[in-house]
Amino acid sequence: MTLLVFGKTGQVARELQSLAPDAIYLGRAEADLSDPQACAAAIRAHRPAAIINAAAYTAVDTAESDEALATAINGAAPGAMARAAATLGVPLVHISTDYVFAGTGIAPWRPDDPVAPPNAYGRSKLAGETAVRAAGGAHAILRTSWVFSAHGSNFVKTMLRLSETRDTLSVVEDQIGGPTPARAIAAACLEISSQLRSAPKKSGTYHFSGAPDTSWKSFAEAIFAQSGRQMTVTGIPGSAYPTPATRPLNSRMDCTSLAQTFGIMRPDWATGLRDVLRDLGAAP
Repeated sequence: MTLLVFGKTGQVARELQSLAPDAIYLGRAEADLSDPQACAAAIRAHRPAAIINAAAYTAVDTAESDEALATAINGAAPGAMARAAATLGVPLVHISTDYVFAGTGIAPWRPDDPVAPPNAYGRSKLAGETAVRAAGGAHAILRTSWVFSAHGSNFVKTMLRLSETRDTLSVVEDQIGGPTPARAIAAACLEISSQLRSAPKKSGTYHFSGAPDTSWKSFAEAIFAQSGRQMTVTGIPGSAYPTPATRPLNSRMDCTSLAQTFGIMRPDWATGLRDVLRDLGAAP
């Protein structure tokens, strides 16, 4: 199977390269997502058997002042990919986010719950979801959250960096979600794309996040405990750490339908964390 992946340097794309080294990977030089038609042209040129879109505009705070570009990359480009994929009759797996929801309450978000993005990034990702569905081809929209890995910028690497110069840290404790290893997301995307080829009726929107749900504070404490670093962590409300983009308090996700349809279970984030710390050389 010829697999075409949009993305080269992102967290999930890097993990895909280790799991599926024979796939074709397109970075910005090969397919700039700010030019949606270039993405469609790449699909027509390669004529793959399946497509994974692991590329996105992910600068959540910057999107508040650059929503047009964020929407072109996260909205228009996936739509162009989906239409090209539908024309060729091949499945598209598109990674999305819990930020399409309002982030209120305490119940895990289900795939069919009403959407209400709290920020520009969420609106741009919702535009992409809408465009992928409208294309009418075989597809899976995989919403995930709190992605971490040994690559790029993420919460785990930030905590490790801060621990080099501090022995106390204040971390938000009223935002709850499921930290998700990028490696697990990559594996899920590969499995979904494979199943969609023979069972396009499995198309739809699914959720995938690490278990169990936790707070940023508790996640930070686990990072320091597993890396053997002495750090006093104090919990603070999100309101004490203002950011340009509103962050959801509730990022819990109901992943039941993914398990039922594709047999993919929620990954244990503590196990994924151990793997990442080992890869970073940060395990004791």
